[in-house]
Parts: sequence; structure tokens; C-alpha cells
Amino acid sequence: MTSPSVDPVDVIPREVLDEVAAGAATDSGGVPVELLGDFLPVLVAAVVAGEALGPGEVRRYRGLGDRAARQGVALRALLDLYLSAAWRLWPHLPPVRDAAARPQGVVRAGEVMLHAVDDVVAVLAEGYQLARRALVRTQESARREFIDDLLAGTADVVGLLHRAEGFGLDLAGPHAVVTVDAERAFDDGLPLIGTLERAISGVKGDAQALLASKEGRLVVVFAAPDRRAVTHVVDRLGEVLDRQRGSRAAVGTWRIGVGRPGPGSDGVVTSYREALDALDLGARLALSARVVDARDLLAYRVLLRDRDVLADLVESTFGPLRTVRGGPQPLIDTLVAYHAAGGNNAATARALHLSVRAVTYRLDRIRDLTGLDPNLPGDRFPLQLATLAAQLLDWPSG
Repeated sequence: MTSPSVDPVDVIPREVLDEVAAGAATDSGGVPVELLGDFLPVLVAAVVAGEALGPGEVRRYRGLGDRAARQGVALRALLDLYLSAAWRLWPHLPPVRDAAARPQGVVRAGEVMLHAVDDVVAVLAEGYQLARRALVRTQESARREFIDDLLAGTADVVGLLHRAEGFGLDLAGPHAVVTVDAERAFDDGLPLIGTLERAISGVKGDAQALLASKEGRLVVVFAAPDRRAVTHVVDRLGEVLDRQRGSRAAVGTWRIGVGRPGPGSDGVVTSYREALDALDLGARLALSARVVDARDLLAYRVLLRDRDVLADLVESTFGPLRTVRGGPQPLIDTLVAYHAAGGNNAATARALHLSVRAVTYRLDRIRDLTGLDPNLPGDRFPLQLATLAAQLLDWPSG
């Protein structure tokens, strides 16, 4: 325990201690001097007495670490404040000033000072990190609640706009939503989400973006004043997800659904629903693209507006295929591959891992049962439209 008989002000004038503290604050980039607490007087007393700081004296600095975290001070800057204060104080210490007459005093002073600084910095960092964990838990909870309210579209609009500002979003401007679906489900504790957020925001963190998991998917809400902003976000997401391949953070095969930008909270809700629809349509249509943009699927969405007409088209065209042994699905799959191959039997066979003869047989069966010949230009369009409708409605299992 430091000797209570040592008064630091009797050893080093108060104005010198204040000058040292001010210099340390400047070195640390403007961290408030108040976060030093009584570190300088305590350090002087310890060095002059030649004794290490007691546990009780050290423990007090945990609270200063906590306070710094809650004030938003970076840990690196906080530690810089203390370390700068220590080296600035060093030449003013009596054992250092008297080094010529008593060299051994400098050695002891260095040991005490280094020990004290080491203990204090360790406790500071502990208090800081504990506070940061608590703040992160609170922020994650608030972020989760905000995301749920925003995407549900049922919360108070004025309240949402105010809360959005706290997360760096200005919902007055156009925003878009992209969703990422992957083999491995996303959750808010996944470190990959932080990596993706940094990739989108850039080094300076200028981009407005909010990332969170929802129902196993990653949801990204971001400012989208123009098409370049959408491209930037999609490209950064894809690059990071690709770099994770083979690592423990990898999420496996992934696909991104992109909603169209829109203003206000209603625009975010609409964009989110479009992004989900894009993922759903991409899966139903067996699209090979890993990025499915809602604006490229408008024709399909128009078709889905009248499901009854689509269902009638599919049933009237493909109903006879139900009588085929093994069910109609293999024949539907053949038509999907045939249309994708531009009507080329050989390419269709390669895509389905079948022989050309098998593909020809299946196409002949479709012609015989439906009355529509896939090889005839006049029949090809109605067959392709019916095939597309079957995919959209997940026929025959849907």
C-alpha cells in the first residue's frame, strides 16, 4: 500500500501535474482529462514511497474504463492517455531528477512505475471491455427490435424515423433491402455479419447500412440514392461471401435477393418483400444466377397476380401428364431444360445427364399427351408459358 504520508503536491507542483495531464490528453487525440482520475498523484506517491499500488487503489480504475466506454472513447485512445501521462510525468519525479546523486533510485522508481502502470492499464481495459459487452448487448437488442418493427411495417412511422437516426439511417431518402439466403443459417452472433458490415460501409464507415439476421437469412437495409449504391452493396456482399469459402465462417451456397429502392419506411417494407419474393422466384424457376433482382422479375410477378388463370393454364396443358408412370415431374423438368437450351436436344441431354434418345422420347410423350409439339415454333410458346406457370405454382406438388 502506498504510504499516506506522501503528498504528491509537496513533491511536484499542481501546475506541473496539470500540464502533464493536458499534454497526455492532446497525445491521445482529445480524450477528456477527467478520465485520468487521480492517476498522476497516485503514481507520484507510489514512486516516492517506493511501494506498489494496493489492490484497492488499482480497482478504482475499472470504473474509469467503464465510463470511457459509455462515453464512446476508443480503448486505444484511453490507453494512450494513461501511457502518455506516465512518460510525461517521468522526468518530473524526484528519483529521476536526483539520478546523478542516487542512480539506484531511478531503477527502483522505474520498477514501481512500470508495475503501477501495468496494473492500472489492465484494470482499465477490463472495465472498458465489460462495459462494451453490456453496451453491445443493449444495442443488439435495440437493433433487433428496430429491424423487426421496420420490416413488419406496423410500427409508428414517426417513431421509426426517430429511432432510425440512432442507427445511422435517414429514411427520408430512398432505401433498398437485400436478403441473403445460404445453406448455413445466419444469426446475429455470427462474426461474418460484422465482416460484411465493414465491407459495405468501407474504411470510413460513410455508407448507411444496417445488417441483421431474420428467420435465418441476412437482411441488409441501406441507403440507395442511385443504382451504383445497390451494385456496391451486392458486389461487396458477394466478394466477402466468396472469400469465406473453405473457412469456418463459410455459409455454403448462397443467393442474394434484391428489392427495389423506395422512400420512407414504407419503401423499406416494400423492398424487403420484393427481396424475399426474388429469392422465392429464383428457387422456383431454378435460376442459376446467385443474385436475383426484383426489377428483373416483374414479368413473372405480373403472371402471379392472377393465380387462378395460371393454374387453369397449367392444368389444361399438363393435366394429361398425370397419367404418366412416375408422374409428370420428369417431363416438366425436361421442358425446363429444353427451353433453357434453346430447343437443342443434345444440350438438354447434357443438362439432365440423359442420353439424347431419352430426351427425344420424353419430348415425344409430351407431344402425344398434350397435343403440343415442342419442336414446332407455333407450339413452343404456349408450352414454354405453361412450363413457366408450372414452376411459379410449384406444380404438380404445389
